[in-house]
Amino acid sequence: MEVIIRPTADAAAELTAQIIKKTVATRPNLVLGLATGGTMETVYDKLAREHKENNLDFSLTRTFNLDEYIGLPPEDKNSYRYYMNKNLFSRINIDLRNTHLPNGMAENYTAESEKYEQLIKDNGGIDLQLLGIGRSGHIGFNEPLSALQSRTREKALTPVTYEQNSIYFVPPESMPKRAFTMGIGTILDARRIVLLATGEAKAEIISKAVEGPVTSMISASALQLHPKTTVIVDEAASKNLKEKEYYRWLFDNEPEWEEYKG
Repeated sequence: MEVIIRPTADAAAELTAQIIKKTVATRPNLVLGLATGGTMETVYDKLAREHKENNLDFSLTRTFNLDEYIGLPPEDKNSYRYYMNKNLFSRINIDLRNTHLPNGMAENYTAESEKYEQLIKDNGGIDLQLLGIGRSGHIGFNEPLSALQSRTREKALTPVTYEQNSIYFVPPESMPKRAFTMGIGTILDARRIVLLATGEAKAEIISKAVEGPVTSMISASALQLHPKTTVIVDEAASKNLKEKEYYRWLFDNEPEWEEYKG
């Protein structure tokens, strides 16, 4: 695992977007794993700008989202399909037939989960997985006590996640209490993982996930087991990290980051 600290939230999002840009440009048929949430909107704004201003080509890119609420149709403004269409897919030249999310209206949860898992395999697996992190340390909707080898499935959300996300629903109590999510094992199968976290509210959980023990109580801690994970944070989110000077040294001195400076 590498940890990269950038001075601001925008700089952290910019680095994340540039990593995705380079990967898409060098591998046009990339299988890209995507996340949702407020932190990701800035990343998607930057990718849309790269497409508009620099002709970044997504025409062959295939995408798989981490999760989707159970019980929300695609046209619901709180569904993650709606979020992705609005914030990214409608702004780039991607073929919507190559964009995949679990079907929140599926009646057979097990069959839908197995279908999604198989679809990822049929596309050769995920090349680059983008992640955020929740206040309870979850990635996707892998809440505390999720098995570290879990696969795509339906999960009950914790009260913490419900409180965090219900602010986007009107009324808040209309938020679904269950969702489909890639499993931790599914996420760890990705060839590369980039996790983006910004803001002081994420500082405590980032320090636990990055520098604490690997535990099912904090599903993001499983990323320590992955051979190519990059955690990108701003100064605020790095507040509680013990090895900050080493992480800064990495960005300043490792050759792979040279092209992202300036």
